[in-house]
Amino acid sequence: MRLRKPGPLHRRLVWWLLAYLALISVAVFSVGNYVHEHAEHSAWRALLNSELDSIISHVEHEPHYRWQDSDTLRLFTINDDPALPPVLRTLHPGLHDGVVINERSAAVMVRDTATQGRLALALDINDFHELEEFATRWVMLAGVVMIIVTVLMASIGVSRLVQPLRSLARHIHDLRPGVPGQRVDVDPRGSSELYVIADALNDYLRRNEQFVERERVFISTASHELRTPIAVITGASELALEQPDVPERARQQMQRVHRSAQGVEQLIQLLLVLAREPARLAALKERIALDALLPEIVEDHRHLLGDKDLHIEMQPLPRLDIIAPLGVVQAAIGNLLRNAIENSGRGTISLSLSERAVVTLQDPGLGMSPEEIAAVYGRMARGDRGEGDGIGLELIARLCEHLGWGLTIEPSEPRGTRVILDLGASLPGTKAE
Repeated sequence: MRLRKPGPLHRRLVWWLLAYLALISVAVFSVGNYVHEHAEHSAWRALLNSELDSIISHVEHEPHYRWQDSDTLRLFTINDDPALPPVLRTLHPGLHDGVVINERSAAVMVRDTATQGRLALALDINDFHELEEFATRWVMLAGVVMIIVTVLMASIGVSRLVQPLRSLARHIHDLRPGVPGQRVDVDPRGSSELYVIADALNDYLRRNEQFVERERVFISTASHELRTPIAVITGASELALEQPDVPERARQQMQRVHRSAQGVEQLIQLLLVLAREPARLAALKERIALDALLPEIVEDHRHLLGDKDLHIEMQPLPRLDIIAPLGVVQAAIGNLLRNAIENSGRGTISLSLSERAVVTLQDPGLGMSPEEIAAVYGRMARGDRGEGDGIGLELIARLCEHLGWGLTIEPSEPRGTRVILDLGASLPGTKAE
């Protein structure tokens, strides 16, 4: 499953800031609304209680006192009067806000008195509520505008702030393997942390170039030193094979020496190509009769059987040509066959070839558990060399990667290991070819 790439840093920062502002705005609005409602109720309570106290005091001290309703204040005696608004009959003593009387909103204070019964003093707050809603709408609009302006300013500021980081990331992305002299630059507006990262990366690039150069010098020197004795062995074996009186058994051994020397020379050339430039493998490609090459590889490795009760059995081989570097094919199949022989004690090693250029090697060894196979793949990925691996499974894995081949290792039933080398990418007419 392919993981989705995360978004740019500045965008994520802006989204976090937007979420923070929205949360703060909601919190401030909620607290402000709560304080406003609490203060409003306290004001209504104080005003209405004061008016009721004044009315009750006037009635007690002035028997002829009569309350006159105003535009905003109305006094009701809660009784069986049909003209009494029905909503007032249901109110218990205390303050009630938002009571609708004659289609207008009112704050009502209800109180029980000893001489006049239950009284209700209503304050018309309809105009105040309209003004309050008007102010609330403007406050919310101002809050939205503030959030938008803040986000725009923050977006511009964050974008300018992370621009040096984006520039550094772009430089790192543009680095290409094998290109000498590459360095990472920091925008002058960058922070000190970016300079630390860039300096560490540049130091790594510098040391890596030095290491690669030392490796190239070593490989060139070693290849020269190895080619000289191999050339001597090849020349001596060719000279010996030209002698007519060489016994047949000795001739066979000299032919094996000659083929082995040629194989080592091809392997040295292959290692040089891989060490210098893997793309140069394409220049070594040639048409190979795979059905004729496999028996030669088997014969070259029969001496490894020694005195083991072990046999190599080849299934019928279809007529098949591929276009690939000869040394690479010989080294890959030969190394896999060598591993099969060294890891088997007795039985039959089966080798087959399909018409799609898939080489299958099945050995009768003890087999490998899924954990061991996973360890082999891990070693191949890391490039670790295992004991007895010939040129190494890690090198075969690199060859497969460069040439588009496939290498699969799996347990075989009832025992042993099956290795599948898919050379289909080298069939004539394929894109890889």
